Amino acid sequence: MDVKNIAVVGCGVIGASWAAYFLAKGFNVTAYDPSETAEAQLHALVGSFWPALVEQGLAPNADRKHLVFHKNLADAVRNADFVQESAPERLAIKHQLLAEMEAAVRPDVIISSSSSGLLVSDIQLGAKHPERIVLGHPFNPPHLIPLVEVIGGKLTSPDVVQKTIDFYQRIGKKAIHVRTEVKGHVANRLQAALWREAFYLVEQGVISVADLDVAISEGPGLRWALLGPFLNLHLSGGEGGIAHVLEHLGPPIEDWWADLGTPKLTPELIAKLVAGVDDELQSMDQSDLVGKRDRLLAGLLKAKAS
Repeated sequence: MDVKNIAVVGCGVIGASWAAYFLAKGFNVTAYDPSETAEAQLHALVGSFWPALVEQGLAPNADRKHLVFHKNLADAVRNADFVQESAPERLAIKHQLLAEMEAAVRPDVIISSSSSGLLVSDIQLGAKHPERIVLGHPFNPPHLIPLVEVIGGKLTSPDVVQKTIDFYQRIGKKAIHVRTEVKGHVANRLQAALWREAFYLVEQGVISVADLDVAISEGPGLRWALLGPFLNLHLSGGEGGIAHVLEHLGPPIEDWWADLGTPKLTPELIAKLVAGVDDELQSMDQSDLVGKRDRLLAGLLKAKAS
């Protein structure tokens, strides 16, 4: 699949992050978003993302001038070789956009949706060429985090799924194939499982919001940034590996599972979480925090690549 021109449809934080990444990889990027402020916001966001991308290393022909915003969707996608759709999480909006895109884009062009929760089988309903519609769900922020979950719907061609995986891999992403459609895909479900217990522990007064953040960021989160849960578990078992761990810790783990909480996001719990985050941020500047996060992420990715 020869890709030179990429259309980004939807220019919120995710769409702008994708646009910045594609530009950094040397592509020509056309963009569309119906918001009156979208063009200015897009250029501002791409500009704010660019230093971290420079730190990672730009393609020889990478240039922010290769970004063109269109006020008309058909114009944005007409010459595209690949489309990354990042519109709001509402099926009606996605169906309307798809209808307009399919009237202008070549029938062989892959349309990849960034949707974080919708099923691609639902997104592709009513499309003229549903076989080329696939899910390419990034992890925020896409211009830094390598993960992309690729999922085909009921009508997606297996060839399109593989071509999409190959494309993302070729431009430096870590694309994984999610073989069955499930709500929230994989990474978000794993996050949700952690959030569920985190919310419960705060709700029960076991720990503060700030200390819970430390429990992850200065503990298992450091290992998870290097290896996944299964490999980390395997290394914990020494020579016996994961088999040894599960033999000896299996029963306690099952006991912990049985004791996990099932919190509800009541107004009281939400207020407690918001207050906890506010307290945690008292000594920090949030925009400075984001910049530091991105610089550390860029450094970590460089270290992992070497």
